[in-house]
Amino acid sequence: MDKENTQPKPQANNPLHGIKLVDVLELLVAHYGWEKLAQKININCFKSNPSIKSSLTFLRKTPWARDKVERLYLDVVEKR
Repeated sequence: MDKENTQPKPQANNPLHGIKLVDVLELLVAHYGWEKLAQKININCFKSNPSIKSSLTFLRKTPWARDKVERLYLDVVEKR
């Protein structure tokens, strides 16, 4: 097998390519605030003593929650 074929393909069609999760979360918090963000996405890390650090930890371990956050981010960015 050729080594060139085993390299990951560029993610040209991925709108989140190159955007860090921390940047996604910071934009959403700035846009909505923690309370409204918790209403939009009902997860405890947004409701109980929310912080960027604790939310990042949770989102990195929980794919379904991260997916919801990323979709909301794309909606916000699209509307700007």
